[in-house]
Amino acid sequence: MSRRKKRSRRSKKKVGLKKLYTLIAPKYFNEVELGFTPAKDPEQILGRTVEITLSDITNDFSVMHIKLKFKVTEVIGEKAHTEFISSNFTRDYLRSLVRRSTTRVDGIFNIKTSDDYKVRVTSLVFTESRVADRHKYSIRKIMRELIEQEAANLPFSKFVQDIIYGKIATKIYRKAKDLVPVRKAEILKTKVVKTPAAS
Repeated sequence: MSRRKKRSRRSKKKVGLKKLYTLIAPKYFNEVELGFTPAKDPEQILGRTVEITLSDITNDFSVMHIKLKFKVTEVIGEKAHTEFISSNFTRDYLRSLVRRSTTRVDGIFNIKTSDDYKVRVTSLVFTESRVADRHKYSIRKIMRELIEQEAANLPFSKFVQDIIYGKIATKIYRKAKDLVPVRKAEILKTKVVKTPAAS
């Protein structure tokens, strides 16, 4: 028997010993199934990450551009429970927002939720036409104050929901359009920087 065949049989045996664990979203994402991951031992799964789109959770194709990342934090039986760690937009969607003769205003803010999660939030606003620097400053101030206020008054789970489902972006849009004509407001990225347990 050739070495290749021996190696092939050994590798099949190794794969056969692995179990498939179901990846489960957090409660604030309705504990839907996110997929499966193989492992010989449950401890091997801890810390693994999975990236999906919001449409995989909601079955709504209009939110395919929102990418979500989760990390396995606990394994119970054959279920690997996860926590949300970040969100982002697809590049194609971001490119579709860009228009000529408009201004893009970005803001990156490190905030803390009411239950002491530290999160980095990247927001952006596109205006209908070019605006002066003073208006950029004012829009960025609106972003910061609103995001910080929302975070301070909400637990992490609710804050993440309001970010992902567009509630906070809508509030930014409504406030900013009182200052200048605004075409779009979005929360581009979120990233969990520190959890209370790690503080």
